[in-house]
Amino acid sequence: MRWTISPAVRWVALLLLCAAYLQGGLNKAMDFNATLAEMNHFGLSPAGPLAVAVIVLELGAAALILTGFYRWLGALALAGFTLMATFVALRFWEMPLGPERFMAANSFFEHLGLVGGFLLVAWLDLKERRDD
Repeated sequence: MRWTISPAVRWVALLLLCAAYLQGGLNKAMDFNATLAEMNHFGLSPAGPLAVAVIVLELGAAALILTGFYRWLGALALAGFTLMATFVALRFWEMPLGPERFMAANSFFEHLGLVGGFLLVAWLDLKERRDD
C-alpha cells in the first residue's frame, strides 16, 4: 500500500527535523565567540575553521533538505555530522552515575534517533528520484 502526505505537512515535518540545526547554526553565527569556546571545550582544533564549517554545514544542509535541492545529500550530511557530534559531546559512558549521566545518555539516544530520521529522509528522496 502506498500512502501520500500533503506537501505542506511534509515540509513542516522536515522543518521540525531541521529545527535544531537551523537554531544551532544561527546561534553559532550570531555568537561566534561562544562557538569558539564550545569548540575548545570539546578539544576541537583549529577552532575557528571548524566553527565556520559547522555553521555552514548546519545551515546549508538544512536548506538543502527544506528546498528539496539535493535533499538526500543534506540529509546524509546532517546524519553524519550528528553521529560524529554525538560521540564527541555525549560520552555518557565516561560519566559517573547520576543525573548528568542520565541526561547525557538520553540525549545520546535521542541524537541517534535524529540520525535515523535523516537516513530515512535520504533514502526516501533517493527512492523518489529513482521512481520519477
